[in-house]
Amino acid sequence: MKAEMAVHMYAANTSIKDKCIYNSDGDLLIVPQCGTLKITTEFGRIKVSPHKICVIQRGIRFSVDLDGPSRGYMLEVFKRHFVLPDLGLLELMVSRIRGTLSTQVLLTRIASVSTWLLTSLAASCFNSHDFSPLNVVAWHENYVPYKYNLDKLCTIDTVSFDHPVNLTGSEMIAETKVSSIFALQDPSIYCVLTCQTEESGNAVAEFVIFPPRWMAQEHTFRPPYFHRNCMSEFMGMIYGIYDAKSGGEDGFAPGGASLHSVDTPHGPDAATFLAASNAQLQPKKFDGGLTFMYESTYLIKLTNYA
Repeated sequence: MKAEMAVHMYAANTSIKDKCIYNSDGDLLIVPQCGTLKITTEFGRIKVSPHKICVIQRGIRFSVDLDGPSRGYMLEVFKRHFVLPDLGLLELMVSRIRGTLSTQVLLTRIASVSTWLLTSLAASCFNSHDFSPLNVVAWHENYVPYKYNLDKLCTIDTVSFDHPVNLTGSEMIAETKVSSIFALQDPSIYCVLTCQTEESGNAVAEFVIFPPRWMAQEHTFRPPYFHRNCMSEFMGMIYGIYDAKSGGEDGFAPGGASLHSVDTPHGPDAATFLAASNAQLQPKKFDGGLTFMYESTYLIKLTNYA
């Protein structure tokens, strides 16, 4: 039975030549942080640079060319597939995301070279093949890889007070006082893609971003506050800084990562807390970085390498 999820971080400086791979275990959501990936699949070519994401579904053969040293993150789900989140009253935003998803450029020439094919099955690798599987010139239906430009996500925020639930639909708020605004705001406003279990509200994994946005709340501690969560949270940074953590060599840096386990209290660091607690609450635009989060109802266990 296929279940659960996995998080990977990659670093590479060499393109794959005459080699392909396909994943029999699950779907891959790829988030480049440095370097552009030129991905060729059975269905065509797709170019994925930082600020963009790509989803390659289970069983699809693909090869990767690089434009230089590359680094990034991957989220692998073994059950079901990524879909757009259910946003309730904000369904219009789903329509906006759906309209900006991009598929691939068709191949105009089929590769005829001998190709080494690597298969990932049950977390083990196998290889075979003496011809190129990149040989599709047309398809129908929608089981094809796609990409999305994260800069096109329409961010929603409060224009009065409190937080518009800076969380996803699967989180639990552990606060002693919670404003009634939580009953009014949609809980998935920063969620780009989700992969749900059979139990509604419990996701195999959700992909959430914290993009540049205007902040205009009054009488509010604006950064993400201390909280607990019934979900595991893995965070990464594509560029810049995160508004709840200090940057620099000893801070949360691009290409880095953090993991908050289930029900573990977490929040901003001391410098951020003091600065936000004493800040003059004028309308301010945060445009200093792009951070993302993988959330899962499953427990995330670290490998020996991690």
